[in-house]
Amino acid sequence: MQPAKIPKPDPAWPDPVWPDPVWPDPAWEVEAVLAWHDDNAKAAIRSLLDDCKHLRQQLALAERAMSRGMTRGWTPRYKRDAL
Repeated sequence: MQPAKIPKPDPAWPDPVWPDPVWPDPAWEVEAVLAWHDDNAKAAIRSLLDDCKHLRQQLALAERAMSRGMTRGWTPRYKRDAL
């Protein structure tokens, strides 16, 4: 059995994660969230906070379900690094 070949990045392709350098544009994301909530800032904030709560709960469930060997010692952080 031969080792797997690791593809080299194509210089013509700017970034394998985000092919378009202007996406995601933070200003566009803010406008999109506000538009989704009909420019109601409080509803947008409430929705985003609910999303954060849901994702933290999902992370806690995943943490309990996965073994340390599966994650190779990685443990989730529930607080973000300071910006």
